[in-house]
Amino acid sequence: MSRIGKLPIQIPAGVTVTVKENVVTVKGPKGELTQSVNPDIEVIVENGILEVKRPSDEKNHRAMHGLYRSLINNMVIGVSGGYRKELELIGVGYRVSNTGQLLDLSLGYTHNIYLQLPQEVKVETKTERNKNPLIILESADKQLIGQICAKIRSFRKPEPYKGKGIRFVGETIRRKSGKSAGK
Repeated sequence: MSRIGKLPIQIPAGVTVTVKENVVTVKGPKGELTQSVNPDIEVIVENGILEVKRPSDEKNHRAMHGLYRSLINNMVIGVSGGYRKELELIGVGYRVSNTGQLLDLSLGYTHNIYLQLPQEVKVETKTERNKNPLIILESADKQLIGQICAKIRSFRKPEPYKGKGIRFVGETIRRKSGKSAGK
C-alpha cells in the first residue's frame, strides 16, 4: 500500500476543493489551481478532509495513487500559504534587476539576459552593498516556481572551483581544489 497515497489531506479554512469530471480545482486566498486526475483514481472530499483512492494494486495504480495525492497536497499548501524561493548571485559584477515581470540578469556574458516571467509568479530583487544580489520568487504553484528557478539557475550554474554562479540561499556547493593541490 502506498504510504503517501494513504495519508488524508486536511483542507485549511478559506480553501475550497471541488472535483468535477476528473479535474480537481483548489481555490484559496493565494489563487486558484487545477489538476486533471486519471479516471481510475478516485478523489473524495468530505468534512474538510480529502482522500485519494485507487481501484487495485496494479503497479501503475500504485504509482498514480501517491503522485496525485502529492500533487493535490502541493496545490492545497500553495493556495493557502504559497511557496517562496530565494536565489543568490555569487560572482564579481553579477547583477540582477526587474521591471515588473521582466528579469534583467548580468552574469558576466557579453550581453544581459532578459527573462519574462509569468503573471502567476511575483518577483522581487534585492541588491545591498557588500552582499550578494538576491532574486525572491513567490507563487502558489510549486511546479511552476521550481521550473522558473531551474531556468534562472541554468544561465550560470554554481561551479565547484570558485563557487561562482546562481544558487539557492543556504545551498552548499561541494568545492574542489585546483590543479596545484595535486602536487
